[in-house]
Amino acid sequence: MILHPYVTEKATLQAEKNNVLQFIVGINDTKDTVKKEIEALYNVKVLYVNTMLTSKGKKKAMVVFKESNTATELASRLGIF
Repeated sequence: MILHPYVTEKATLQAEKNNVLQFIVGINDTKDTVKKEIEALYNVKVLYVNTMLTSKGKKKAMVVFKESNTATELASRLGIF
């Protein structure tokens, strides 16, 4: 379950430079679950997903997209920038 986008200055730079968006997801979500949900929700192709637990006990997913500029386009649609 995708809870919300994770927006920081570093996350914004990653979107612009590395075609990566970050999301806070459910603690029990797997990388495959996150990948399928992002692809279904936003109609984009995901290359891979990395996950990590934050110091606040939340799970953060870094989503790397296959096509270039997908992260910035999706961020614009979501109202991030």
